[in-house]
Amino acid sequence: MKHNMGKTDKTIRVIIAIALATLYLTNTVTGNLGIILMAIAVIVLITVGINFCPMYTPWGINTNKKKLSP
Repeated sequence: MKHNMGKTDKTIRVIIAIALATLYLTNTVTGNLGIILMAIAVIVLITVGINFCPMYTPWGINTNKKKLSP
């Protein structure tokens, strides 16, 4: 897999995952919606961990800034 996520993209995703998990763990959102939000948070954290978002591939999106060699 080719990495297609940049640092800013990963930071935003971690913030979103923490917010979703907080909503679930503080019982602000419960039931099926809470479980779905927690699942989304886990999926988002997995994509951050592997530096690859499968949703970016069909559209050719790449937020990873590659360093250019001199």
